[in-house]
Amino acid sequence: MGRGDGSGRRVSPDGADDTGAGILHVDMDAFYAAVEVLDDPSLRGKPVVVGGVEGRGVVSSATYEARRFGVRSVMPMAHALRLCPAAVVVPPHFPRYLEVSGQVMDLFHEITPLVEPLSIDEAFLDVRGARRLWGSPGTVARMLRARVLAQTGLTCSVGAAATKHVAKIASTMSKPDGLLIVAEADTEDFLAPLSVRTLWGVGPKSADALESRGIRTVQDIRDTPRPLLERTLGAAMGDRIWHLARGLDAREVETDRLEKSVGHEETFQTDIADDQILRVELRRLADRVGARLRQADWEAATVSIKVRFADFTTVTRAQTLPEPTAVGQRIGAAALELFDQLERPQPIRLIGVRTEKLRPSGAAGIALWDDDAEWRQVEGALDDAAARLGAGAGTRAALPGARRDVGGVPHHPPVRRRND
Repeated sequence: MGRGDGSGRRVSPDGADDTGAGILHVDMDAFYAAVEVLDDPSLRGKPVVVGGVEGRGVVSSATYEARRFGVRSVMPMAHALRLCPAAVVVPPHFPRYLEVSGQVMDLFHEITPLVEPLSIDEAFLDVRGARRLWGSPGTVARMLRARVLAQTGLTCSVGAAATKHVAKIASTMSKPDGLLIVAEADTEDFLAPLSVRTLWGVGPKSADALESRGIRTVQDIRDTPRPLLERTLGAAMGDRIWHLARGLDAREVETDRLEKSVGHEETFQTDIADDQILRVELRRLADRVGARLRQADWEAATVSIKVRFADFTTVTRAQTLPEPTAVGQRIGAAALELFDQLERPQPIRLIGVRTEKLRPSGAAGIALWDDDAEWRQVEGALDDAAARLGAGAGTRAALPGARRDVGGVPHHPPVRRRND
């Protein structure tokens, strides 16, 4: 299996058999960091780390030069700099990443209408129906990689296989800047020697449970009686990995897929116990989440908060809204209500707001009256100001002062929805 630093990379030779490998998984390489290098060529070849610069900042992305020192996403920045003292730290520029993501997704749609965005920098493509127009899956994958590089200046890695699950594994193995093709007939042989940890849905606890019983590879899963898998992992998970180990994955590419959630969380430079400061930060987070929902033309039916205390104890709380919304004021009110109900025995080091159960805006039709009409106007004006003058051009009077976060990173940044 390829590693995060590119060691162990596997790629297919020209002319590799691509029979039946009509599902592509395309993953941009070190996307945030790559965009920063694209915009500042003086960074090329250097160990670049994107993320919060001070205190408890975390790594959002890192170039492969930095990854070779052990730097990884979500790692505390202080630890990353101990591993790689020569790293160049760059703050994130999310509006720019969304802009480039839109260009990349447009390129995917030029190849096939069957595109399922997974996040800001990866997608599944079904090219089984594109043979007459573009050629075989391997030909399409090579053409796509060349177009992405020529038109954006960025590299991507592609896995081609008969199923989404195997295509995703293949793209990970081919990183960075590679293509790995798994012909349909080769699927079981490809999977057999891989660790159980490569299978979709097998997290650390499930992997530990399997490995404690001597089940370490995909071939071991195939050799294990199905009832034992189900007793070890539960009926649903046992059934899933029984199928995945055999290359069976019935999931199709979903062109209307929406992200499950949109959220943002912040890690503070110092633990905070002041309720007023925390309430202001919740409002700020809610406004940012609302802006991103509106940008993607989504509404959310559920709001949740995440709170991590000084001793790293983490709690979450959620509530369903009376009506789905993308209004920051409404999201903030729900977040504050959840926060006020929470016992807070210690100062807080991290706080987050997340929205879930997303759907396209206006899916429920137009109401006879709109209790949030005034707030929609206010937030619409802020959106316009941000579009014309840049993020942060306007904010609420109730949110004075500099942001206190050092590692504010969006969760599931929205992928632009297409109108065609």
